[in-house]
Amino acid sequence: MSDTPFDVTGVGNAIVDVITSIEESELVRLGLNKGTMTLINDEQAAKLYQTITNGVETSGGSAANTMAGIASLGGQGAYFGKVTDDVLGRSFVEDLNKIGVIYPMRPAVEGPSTARCLVFVTPDAERTMQTYLGVSIYLNVDDIDPETIGSSKITYLEGYLFDRDEAKEAFIKAAELAHFAGRKVALTLSDPFCVERHRKECENLIASHVDILFANQDEITGLFEVTSLEYAIGALGNSVEVAAITRGEKGSVIKMLDEVVEIPPAPVDKVVDTTGAGDLFAAGVLFGLTHGFDAPEAGRIGSLCAAEIISHYGARPIAVLSNLV
Repeated sequence: MSDTPFDVTGVGNAIVDVITSIEESELVRLGLNKGTMTLINDEQAAKLYQTITNGVETSGGSAANTMAGIASLGGQGAYFGKVTDDVLGRSFVEDLNKIGVIYPMRPAVEGPSTARCLVFVTPDAERTMQTYLGVSIYLNVDDIDPETIGSSKITYLEGYLFDRDEAKEAFIKAAELAHFAGRKVALTLSDPFCVERHRKECENLIASHVDILFANQDEITGLFEVTSLEYAIGALGNSVEVAAITRGEKGSVIKMLDEVVEIPPAPVDKVVDTTGAGDLFAAGVLFGLTHGFDAPEAGRIGSLCAAEIISHYGARPIAVLSNLV
């Protein structure tokens, strides 16, 4: 076996996605803050779930979506994310295995149930997420397998998991294992509110443990508390080897130490649902970086993947992404 059987190993919140379309007026009636990700408890999740009549359920979570994209591109991936041995948890693991992503963990046999995310998509394709994190937040250092991390070209860390100290410790352990084995570490900032809650810790993690950074414009400007992307790129300096920053319909920016390259968006006939756009952009970039492409070309692959995902509902690709590259 190769000493790098995996291109990418993802570490994140293992969540079952429930995606539904909704009118603006109904979003207001439910009191949901449009375009954000809000953490809810099990009672709130149950009540909101009862309002959904046209939902589509898929296993997900940000890093898991990215791993699905890498698999669709033809890459080899593994995933660490905590689920319970319940109906949703078993479904989650079976789905990963079906698409070719290795799940090295054993589901928990006690504690909270498997997490789920209720995704409300308005007619303008904006997504509003209400997330019950369940057992997913209890990922800890004992769940991280050194052999899997050490045999992965890149370990990809999902910022959504950053709320609990145990998960932060798991991040650091995974990063240290990766670097000890001579591998790379990538981090996605995930959400502006996540950045706001953990700004200083995020900065320290990036400076000490991260080689490849993913963010959107709001996240990176929020991290450095600046008003423009240009200022954020300046503040980032050379703290990472590659930074991939998405800008919605304006495309993305790839920063490589002292060079900045703008990547135009890939064409799409109609934007249906932006859920998973950043996740699949990351999949394309990570696939490119682990398959001999330079960073700008990896960014272009990311744009192609993002264009595919926003052309339909759901955060998993319908097309075989390897056919697009």
